[in-house]
Amino acid sequence: MIIGIPIYNGVDLLDVASPYEIFNWMKEKAPDLRVEVYLLAEELNDVKTLNGLTMKPHKKFRDFSTLDVLWVPGGEPAALKALMNDPRRTYLNFLCTVSDKARFVTSVCEGALLLAKAGLLDGYEVTTHWAFIPCLKKCPKVKIVEGCPRFVVDRNRVTGGGISSGLDEAFKLVELLSSYQVAQEVQRVTQYYPCPPVASTLPKADTCPLDETSGSATP
Repeated sequence: MIIGIPIYNGVDLLDVASPYEIFNWMKEKAPDLRVEVYLLAEELNDVKTLNGLTMKPHKKFRDFSTLDVLWVPGGEPAALKALMNDPRRTYLNFLCTVSDKARFVTSVCEGALLLAKAGLLDGYEVTTHWAFIPCLKKCPKVKIVEGCPRFVVDRNRVTGGGISSGLDEAFKLVELLSSYQVAQEVQRVTQYYPCPPVASTLPKADTCPLDETSGSATP
């Protein structure tokens, strides 16, 4: 089972680190699945995250014509717009190629905008980071779930809310790919029993953050 996470400069660290950690623990707890988790990019150059940490891709896009699971992370608005407006459509075309026969096509945070731009969320119920919901509303064929759920499963599309939602979403993928019992084992070993010391509510977003930077990136 090949799980691919296509990364790019400006990607959010936790959007990548959360699933990478959880899926590798699934590999440990369910060895019969023979899971491999790869960070993918157009070239094997260092990729700098939104907050300045550096990642090294394992494989190139051209190394894969399909994936069992595609996980698309979000990132800073300027980075998203660069990918969405790239005349070569390198990133978007890769998403389309490997999604064709994928068991699950997933995203977390603003990664949903990249899937939407590639036309891979048309007709599906989805969610994204609460602040970027107005961006998805520009896609009339995408069905946005009311509220701000941690994740949404619609057939073989799984989309997550903002950043930390990727943890919950990754656990759901572990359950879908293996079993509830394996997901429990991963929960125990990672001690994922969240009880945040603060409480807040999410406001309603009225504008798309992508509109606040130069250029056009309508999904």
